[in-house]
Amino acid sequence: MIFHFSATGNSLWVAKQLGEKLNEPLVSINEVLRSETPVFEYSLSPNERIGFVFPIHSWGPPTLLLRFIKRLKLNGYKEPQVFSVCTCGDDAGCTRELLSEILNKKGLNLTSCHTVQMPNTYILFPFFDVDSLEVEKEKLLKANDTIEKIIKEIVEKNGNKSLYIKGFASKIKSRIIYPFFSKYTYGASKFYATENCTHCGLCEKCCPNRNIVMKERNPVWLQQCVQCLACIHRCPARAIEYGKITLKKGRYRHPDL
Repeated sequence: MIFHFSATGNSLWVAKQLGEKLNEPLVSINEVLRSETPVFEYSLSPNERIGFVFPIHSWGPPTLLLRFIKRLKLNGYKEPQVFSVCTCGDDAGCTRELLSEILNKKGLNLTSCHTVQMPNTYILFPFFDVDSLEVEKEKLLKANDTIEKIIKEIVEKNGNKSLYIKGFASKIKSRIIYPFFSKYTYGASKFYATENCTHCGLCEKCCPNRNIVMKERNPVWLQQCVQCLACIHRCPARAIEYGKITLKKGRYRHPDL
């Protein structure tokens, strides 16, 4: 069983590749979180693998993934293989260690953690933008080869650390910057819809935290934004901005989304 969280489609695409080739069912964390269920309960078949696929948020696991894991209950768990695959623009920092600590609290042992470099999506900080089309195509092409190698290692139960890109200054990124990001980017946001809005309501439907509501046919952002960026990247009319910082920045969503 593969649990996946995705905003722009990068992690969703990876999860689909893994699910198809490992013959594992997929569970969308985005959809589950939108429900009112207090406990997310699943039954496992004998020797069933457990996988988590998600994007890196400032060198750590997304806030909503952690919220999902805290409410996760697995029936029939008898220490099966537990793996994770993180999508990142460059590197993952100490995400492997952070996720392992979180799963251990649930009685789950992380067997292996891998990374797949995908096109950059974070555009809310100065000097951060999407990749050029050339770099985007290169990353997507290389991702196919990386996934094949990851699948081989999962099947062979070989947690080769070469398939995990930690990057430099990983402890500073994941132990200092990541907690700051998680704390201070949650809540109110500067997102707004421009006059280009077609009132399609896609932003409301794709927000995993139910932070967007349509009022008088226009989207309104509430006080629980986690900066997953699904709304701004997936808007078909490019009608969503974040203050002034995104006005001249690109947008990205996986071509298969």
